[in-house]
Amino acid sequence: MYAVIETGGKQYRVMPGQTIEVGTLPGDIGADVEFDRILAISNDSNELLLGDALKNARVRAKIAAHGRGDKVIVFKFKRKKQYKRTIGHRQNYTRVEVQEILP
Repeated sequence: MYAVIETGGKQYRVMPGQTIEVGTLPGDIGADVEFDRILAISNDSNELLLGDALKNARVRAKIAAHGRGDKVIVFKFKRKKQYKRTIGHRQNYTRVEVQEILP
């Protein structure tokens, strides 16, 4: 059984027991989170549920950790103009462990 959820403008394919990293979510470590933006669910008999069949569908998860990703270096320059600029970026994330999928 798996579900396709949307959070933070991105889509994730999740299964019970799986750990994923999503954009930062409010809440403390160990807090329960419920995703209600479900795009599709595949049940045990390989049926794909879409649209109105997912009105009450939920995915329950638990916040496992908060963190920051690796640094990405951004280098800008304009040739012949002596313009160079180097900056870095680290994206915040929340590690979430999926508990169950409720169709």
